[in-house]
Amino acid sequence: MLIEPGMIVDLAPDEAGLLARATRMAGIGAWRCDLNEDRIAWTEGVYGLFGVDRDASIDRRDIITLYEEASRDQLERVRTDAIARRDGFTIEAQIVRPDAEIRWIRISAKYGAIAGQAGELYGLKQDITADRARWEALRQRADYDSLTGLASRGTFQRDFLDVAAVPGTLVLFDIDGFKPINDRFGHAAGDACLIAVAQRLRAVFAGAAMVARIGGDEFAVVTRGTLETVALRAEQALGELALPILWGSEILSLTGSAGLASPAIDAPQSAEALFVAADAALYAGKRAGRNRLVIAPRGNGGDVRYGRSIR
Repeated sequence: MLIEPGMIVDLAPDEAGLLARATRMAGIGAWRCDLNEDRIAWTEGVYGLFGVDRDASIDRRDIITLYEEASRDQLERVRTDAIARRDGFTIEAQIVRPDAEIRWIRISAKYGAIAGQAGELYGLKQDITADRARWEALRQRADYDSLTGLASRGTFQRDFLDVAAVPGTLVLFDIDGFKPINDRFGHAAGDACLIAVAQRLRAVFAGAAMVARIGGDEFAVVTRGTLETVALRAEQALGELALPILWGSEILSLTGSAGLASPAIDAPQSAEALFVAADAALYAGKRAGRNRLVIAPRGNGGDVRYGRSIR
């Protein structure tokens, strides 16, 4: 038999004990709120979830203070709406228990009519703290490059390429001489170089909207500032990238090439168009001898501008 909230079920003592143990293990409990007096009732599982002693008297005015502010506001909003519609709701909310432990719970509610009275809300509350932690870990892995800790290609796509308004100037970096280091010294040396590049870019562009690794040895920086200011920082970054990297007893040397594209005020570009312009500037620099910055023309006209070659 399927047991649903609000059902009255006669259980033998051993069955009732089994159900209590099983729901406690799953972090699930049932609850009911009499809307006439705003009086609540919990099963044992909810007491455990909220860290409240089973023998303690519970008052909804006190319990609602255990909810984190945003969750409390959301709960009150959907609860009021459900009562008005005589319907139910399901939300996820954060609570801070009396022992200061933070938990995430899923609240499922349904409206029950009672003749001549305001009715009731009843349902289930379930501990989803572990599920939220696993989801957050997955999100972190998706949002950040696991080797360098920079924003991932997916984050760059979502927060730059897919946005309607271009959030700033784009600088693309490509590492010169990375493949020979990988081929000669192995992937561990290559990884050390990528980590060093990431650290140096992050340091030079501290405060940038985004520093991302978008390919094997390709990086992107999204930042605000005048064209001249960003260009100076890009040239500074190329100088930092040219500094030797100590790996074991070896000294590894590499350089970088950069392409910069800045949106024009009088000729707005999409983020995709800005990326294409920066990419074209980057490879113009590689063809011109590498280890240099190339600035793409703003808007739809002008010539590429070469920054100084970093030697």
